[in-house]
Amino acid sequence: MLVQLKNVNKNFKSMQNIVFSLNSINLEADKGEIVTILGPSGSGKSTLLNIIGGIDRADSGSIIIEGVDLNKLNDKEITKYRRNNIGYIFQFYNLIPNLNIYENIEVSTNISENPLKIEEVLDGVGMLDKRNKFPQELSGGEQQRVSIARAIAKNPKILLCDEPTGALDYKTAKEILNLLEYVNSKYKTTIFIVTHNTAISRMSDRIIRLRSGEIVENIKNNNKISAKGVEW
Repeated sequence: MLVQLKNVNKNFKSMQNIVFSLNSINLEADKGEIVTILGPSGSGKSTLLNIIGGIDRADSGSIIIEGVDLNKLNDKEITKYRRNNIGYIFQFYNLIPNLNIYENIEVSTNISENPLKIEEVLDGVGMLDKRNKFPQELSGGEQQRVSIARAIAKNPKILLCDEPTGALDYKTAKEILNLLEYVNSKYKTTIFIVTHNTAISRMSDRIIRLRSGEIVENIKNNNKISAKGVEW
């Protein structure tokens, strides 16, 4: 099992009360799975993603990635974990405006122990012919393609996607879902997708639903469809 979360808790203080962001979370994901995390705003979706990615620390419990408990790592070790194992795709693309597309991806590969070839990745996301353009010269969908290329060029074991289609129109969003499916198939990357769009869960292997920091649904999707078949 690639990812195992056991009794994970994360809370913060609001005024004089302790508010649970995550409460007794237990879940698993194997190599090559697509996992969709659903839930309303404030349910803990992004916090869960950040804990798996080593961006946030859990207050208690175990976050075990390939047998290593992140909660037992020091700051230097957790930084190395993020650098070598995690790719992150955001709703807003966070590209560096004064670097061209090739250079934006090169920044990512420079910090990876085993990066993929930049040209191969750009070709895979259909952006090789625009490698010398700057972010402001691209459409939103094209910028998201570059964001995905930047994340997968590190050759991560886990790809974390926080509302990757949230800022896109329907047609472009479908193209991005097809691209994520391609990445999952080609590189066997385990993908976590946080989204408000329940239709996206139909292309996933596992569906997690959060409410008020707790998992209220954790099911294996036995009727998985291709990204092309996802409609909303």
